[in-house]
Amino acid sequence: MKKKIGVRFLRPLIVILIFIGISGILTGCSSKNSGTKTVKVGVVGTTDNPIWKQVNKNLKGQGIKVKLVSFSDGILANQALNNKELDMVAFQHYAFLHQEEKEKNYKFSVIGQTYLTPMNIFSDKIKSIKDIKKGDKISIPNNVTNAGRALTVLQQAGLIKLDDKAGDMPAIKDIVENKLNLKILQQDPAKIMNLLPDVTAGITNSNFVKVAHKDPIDDAIYKESFSYSNKANKPWINVIAVRSSDKNNSVYKKVVNAYQRKNIIKIYHTEFKHMYVPAFSAKK
Repeated sequence: MKKKIGVRFLRPLIVILIFIGISGILTGCSSKNSGTKTVKVGVVGTTDNPIWKQVNKNLKGQGIKVKLVSFSDGILANQALNNKELDMVAFQHYAFLHQEEKEKNYKFSVIGQTYLTPMNIFSDKIKSIKDIKKGDKISIPNNVTNAGRALTVLQQAGLIKLDDKAGDMPAIKDIVENKLNLKILQQDPAKIMNLLPDVTAGITNSNFVKVAHKDPIDDAIYKESFSYSNKANKPWINVIAVRSSDKNNSVYKKVVNAYQRKNIIKIYHTEFKHMYVPAFSAKK
């Protein structure tokens, strides 16, 4: 007659077998993901997704993967970086970054430059800024950062002069000379191209120019200089920023290295024709 195995013996045996099974599963998951560092990068919108897709390809084999976190507003992205919800941000130029640091006491550092975006003068009525006459209306963006850059463009074009003390983001009140008595109207940057029939000329961001089926450079009546080596353009160079405590992080430096490549510049030319101008020397 066979002896029955006691329940007291079976219970610990079952527990041991279950524990071994769970441990095996966990070990399998760990080995699958071991050594891969996920870097959360805050961006605004989804426009730059093709660029970062290539960055991840460039990082292949280095145990690093970028995960994009999209925001509708750059202010929220910087807040998330400061709160350690992100590892880095890549959406803003120096002027906006410095304004944020000044207003909110953020401690951020730039670890890489990405691109310059053209901000030129457009018109449906005239072919050259030489045709602008006394009392003409000029539309510029109604937000502080882009308004400041637009005013700088008008100064470069010789239409106005700004107070030297105004810094990177001048306002209309900082105009010290306006010989043509131009009427400068601050309007929604997304609507400026559609409002060109109502004004003599307008200045807005390249993405809105593209939406209006215009070329940001070829269709402009005045083009600002886009060399990133020109000190006058530095405030408008877009950057990759991190918390200052992470500025020497080797993983983050590898992400920047994967970004500043020739194949990224190629994407600028193919996916974003005349919308982005490289602000770095490609490594390979």
